[in-house]
Amino acid sequence: MSQTTFDEDDLFGEAAAEMRSEVEEHLDAAREALPTADAIWEVEAENTLGVLNSLRSALDTGDAAEQLRQAKKQYVMGERADAFEDAEDLEADIDDLEDLLEEIEDAHEDVGELAGTLPGLRSELQEAEAGADEEADDEDDEEEEE
Repeated sequence: MSQTTFDEDDLFGEAAAEMRSEVEEHLDAAREALPTADAIWEVEAENTLGVLNSLRSALDTGDAAEQLRQAKKQYVMGERADAFEDAEDLEADIDDLEDLLEEIEDAHEDVGELAGTLPGLRSELQEAEAGADEEADDEDDEEEEE
């Protein structure tokens, strides 16, 4: 049977290792929640609106933001407690993931705006085409009368 130690330095080292492990676990979970490259590149749809709606769904980040938040929370606690001997890699991973998440969320918003704009634009173009057809018909009728 091993003897349990209650030395403060040992306990602090153990807690720091656990904290680092939790940060890494949350970062991994955040990465897993992100959409895959294929999911945003390959969509099947019958029209442009369908493509945009598929893309918007593919750009959903799920709980990646919450996982990143948990990772940052653990990281900040560890940093403030000076628990990490080497935290530059964690900080870089957090920053990279935060930038990527922001980019995906921006793209999601842009696609959503475009998907919301297309139906109205289509209607306006249809009305313009109908107006042009009516005008052409009127000109044809006038030429026939002459």
